[in-house]
Amino acid sequence: MLDAFAKVVSQADARGEFLSSDQFNALNNMVKEGNKRLDVVNRITGNASQIVADAARSLFEDQPQLIQPGGNAYTNRRMAACLRDMEIILRYVTYAAAAGDASVLDDRCLNGLRETYQALGVPGGSVAAGVQKMKDTAIRTANDPNGITKGDCSSLMSELASYFDRAASAVS
Repeated sequence: MLDAFAKVVSQADARGEFLSSDQFNALNNMVKEGNKRLDVVNRITGNASQIVADAARSLFEDQPQLIQPGGNAYTNRRMAACLRDMEIILRYVTYAAAAGDASVLDDRCLNGLRETYQALGVPGGSVAAGVQKMKDTAIRTANDPNGITKGDCSSLMSELASYFDRAASAVS
């Protein structure tokens, strides 16, 4: 896993170039926005259980067949596995947000996840819908202006949304 700084340096080194002013500006902006980034990650982490629970509740309201006999989340064991997977995806989204880079999400969470779900007979579309519901709740939670660093967080929220979209796309 590379954070945004290590990634920029690694790419420049591979090309044998100095860092460009655009790269410096992007990294400088990331530093300036660092407290907001940490606030967002902290807020999501502190509310992770609620985010997962709300997303699961909404998913099962929309797709009740999942929790009915024969459904993929029917029985306590399967329900627990579903909630665990949602929490793992959320955790890796927070890692990506903290690093400002999706590689940890891709490498350690999403790589091969679709194939695993297919082999287990897990409906990828339902998982993707659950991830989208987590995205909605997480962004609403993270975007609450109370008790966090003031300022425009639109680009950070867009970045956060892209990590959830990446995860939803990887499983569907």
